[in-house]
Amino acid sequence: MKNIEDVREGVKAIAERAKHASRSMATLSTGLKNQALVEMADHLEENHHWLIAENRKDISTGEKAGLSRPMMERLQLTQSVIRGMSEGLREVARLSDPVGEVVKMWERPNGLRVGKMRIPIGVIGIIYESRPNVTSDAAGLCLKSGNSVILRGGSEAFHSNKAIGQILRQVLVRLKIPEDAIQVVPFTGREAIREMLQLEDQIDLIIPRGGEELIRFVTNHSKIPVIKHYKGVCHIFIDESADPEMATRICLNAKVQKAGVCNAMETLLVHEKVARPLLKKIGKAFRKEGVELRGCPKTRRILPSIKKAVEDDWYREYLDLILSIKVVNGIDEAIEHIATYGSSHTESILTSNYQNAERFIREVNSSCVLVNASTRFNDGFELGLGAEIGISTSKLHAFGPMGLEELTTTKFIVYGNGQTRG
Repeated sequence: MKNIEDVREGVKAIAERAKHASRSMATLSTGLKNQALVEMADHLEENHHWLIAENRKDISTGEKAGLSRPMMERLQLTQSVIRGMSEGLREVARLSDPVGEVVKMWERPNGLRVGKMRIPIGVIGIIYESRPNVTSDAAGLCLKSGNSVILRGGSEAFHSNKAIGQILRQVLVRLKIPEDAIQVVPFTGREAIREMLQLEDQIDLIIPRGGEELIRFVTNHSKIPVIKHYKGVCHIFIDESADPEMATRICLNAKVQKAGVCNAMETLLVHEKVARPLLKKIGKAFRKEGVELRGCPKTRRILPSIKKAVEDDWYREYLDLILSIKVVNGIDEAIEHIATYGSSHTESILTSNYQNAERFIREVNSSCVLVNASTRFNDGFELGLGAEIGISTSKLHAFGPMGLEELTTTKFIVYGNGQTRG
């Protein structure tokens, strides 16, 4: 066990190396970055037996510690998960490189040509829990966008994250890319996080991924700008014109396909005109999948065996097979409920009414608003961004899944031919 001063010095040294590496990262060619991503993907797959063996150490520790079922699911590395990590890196390699893109250009009356060019943010610190795949996802996106990244995963995934980081860094060394552009913090205590959050001269942006407690801790202690989302209280509103079969299929997918993620549906809102037949149909399907239902008084008159939803339930991100249901008198009440209890994450309307669909899109100001689709699609890979680095609900400077463009900023560039200011 290292003492606090050793941890502080160690984290600061990591940040200094990352800052130094970031200067070279900003000028890497697209071809070299893509080559590195593809080789990283290959190396992850080639070393899947070792990665799974290292992951088993974390799984064993987690079981002894009594980690919850959703957290254990997020922690596990399987051959399929590793293939997904590799494909995520290859997908990022196939995407356009945003660095150096001139996004706008205009000419002033004095002949100056003014533009805005995309540049890397610099050094990005990622603080996350459970999911080892975040290590490769974040590293790949930061590499392609020309940033250095400092990865501080949770202690529950220590061996897994360390192993993934080792494989990725080996590729950087082989290709003569600064290996300190990707670093995994080797300290598991909260002091390492506290120290990271003070290093405003070395780290340009912090992105926390995990539970609400972690994100609030990071936000409260950081001197560095933080991209955050506290929780995903995601809603689906079934309008009176929704197709019942489609509604049932979408709602099951949104809740059951993967319950322990931030884009899973947590509250279902149903138009009162179709509530009775729809809730009987959907309720039966949910019970078959083992979902615990909690409902408002109107819902419980239709499904009397379910639990009563209390005020706190409407704010809850369950991350489990639990669902709150409320019967509403129409789109006005649905939008008002989302505005009151939502977390600006993901909302969907199921409807055949074009006007209601357009109104829902305009008036619901969450990071992703869908029509006739599962909330599970609010995901960088599913939206074509490649593997995302996180989902921001804070609006500045990004809102929604953060892909390559969201990991850059812009600078002004000016072309002149001798102009001076009067």
